[in-house]
Amino acid sequence: MRTLLVFRHGKSDWGADYDRDHNRPIAKRGRRASKLMGKYLGSIDSIPEQVLTSSATRARQTVELASEAGRWECPVRVTEQLYGASVDAVIDEIRSESDSTGTLLIAGHEPTWSSLIRALSGRSISHFPTAAIACIEFDVDRWSEIDYESGRLAWHVTPKQLKREGFEG
Repeated sequence: MRTLLVFRHGKSDWGADYDRDHNRPIAKRGRRASKLMGKYLGSIDSIPEQVLTSSATRARQTVELASEAGRWECPVRVTEQLYGASVDAVIDEIRSESDSTGTLLIAGHEPTWSSLIRALSGRSISHFPTAAIACIEFDVDRWSEIDYESGRLAWHVTPKQLKREGFEG
């Protein structure tokens, strides 16, 4: 069994001083949401063994804040391949993951993440806001075996949903 956690970066700060989109940081709201989601993953014992993140500043910051707040540690691989990537390119990155990894978290961007979830699970998520996380499970032994619609969307959660439910970490 392989578990994929699809994590959209926290809300970005459009008013910040940055020279190009790639370097746009996350806003205060995004920081709070990233921490909340990290704590949530820890509380449900869904801690990644490996993180693959977009090289964009906001994606890297999201992962750093989430892991620190959730008190989980794992190797993090930063890649340009997830920034502006197609679904096929993301699937290729996932397929290249080491088979020693049971739970992989990928951090990146819309609209690719919604399309990826639909492609891998056959299920659509109508709204996948910033800092949302979806969990897709695959009944395979190797990451290289994942394919279109081969996964099962186990759950997805948003920061707003957690707050409504009273989760504070």
